This record gives sequence, structure tokens and C-alpha cells, in this order.
Amino acid sequence: MSTKAISINIVPHLFTLANLFFGFLSLIFTLDGKYGLAAGMIILSVFLDSMDGKVARKLAVSSDFGKQLDSLCDVVSFGVAPAILVYKVILHTYPYYFGFLIAAAYVLCGAVRLARFNVLNISTYFIGVPITFAGGFTALLMLFYKVVPWVLYPVLLAALAVLMVAPFRVPKLGK
Repeated sequence: MSTKAISINIVPHLFTLANLFFGFLSLIFTLDGKYGLAAGMIILSVFLDSMDGKVARKLAVSSDFGKQLDSLCDVVSFGVAPAILVYKVILHTYPYYFGFLIAAAYVLCGAVRLARFNVLNISTYFIGVPITFAGGFTALLMLFYKVVPWVLYPVLLAALAVLMVAPFRVPKLGK
């Protein structure tokens, strides 16, 4: 039996896939009604997402594949998971598909924001609010959904959707 060392190139991808795994767990916890755990999994995904790029740069193994994989994982962890969480806890009570449309707009704008990020190749700043911030902030607020006024959540999701696709510059922290 031969043993082969794991290629150093996959190390950042393991962080990225862990981000996706915890985003997926968030969806499962949301479906099971464990909303605090669901929000916690999104926050854990934020931490892992911040690590994958740092690890890739530190190991000098950044790649286009890694960038694309990161965006695919981010749309689940910071787009779909927070939108479903807010929808399941709060927005499903709004009439005439209003809550559904707000949650869908958030996910769609997040996907557009990630696609724009991937094609612009700007390394010194972001255009629009990063989906990681939007998803993490939403998850953080969901930890307090029992005390934060419910009317805040549709406004928050709509505002974050617009801010993600807005054309203004957002400085990158640590750059």
C-alpha cells in the first residue's frame, strides 16, 4: 500500500468546502426548526470563508478554480441559507408572496454580486457589499429574532440585496 501526501493545492479548497458544509447544515437546522443553530452555522461559514483566501495566498496556491468554487459555496452559505432562515422564521407570514419575493431577491442579488466579483478581478476593493458580510450580518440578527422587531427583517433583506449590487466601492479589510 502506498501513501501519497495530500497536495498542498487542495488545502484552501478544504476550507471552502467546509464553508459550504456549514451552509448546508444551516439549511438542515432551519428545516428542523433549530434557528439559533442555523444562524450559528452561517457565522461559522463566515469564519471559514475568511480563511480560505488567506490560506491560499499564504501557500501561494491561489487559482481561478478556487475563486469559482468559493463563489459557488458563498451563494449557498451567505445567499440561500440566510434567505431561507429569515423566510422560514419571519417572512413566510407576509401576505401575497411578499416575503418569498424579498427572500428570492436577496439570493438573486447575491448571485449577481458574486458573478460580478469574479469577472472584474479587482483586488483592492469590492463593488457593492460582499455577500459574506450580508449573510453574516443577517445570521447575527437572526440570533436575536425573538427580540428584534419583525418588520426589520424584510427591510434588512431588501436593503442588503440592493447594497450587494450597488455600484459603490467598499474597501477590503486588511488590504
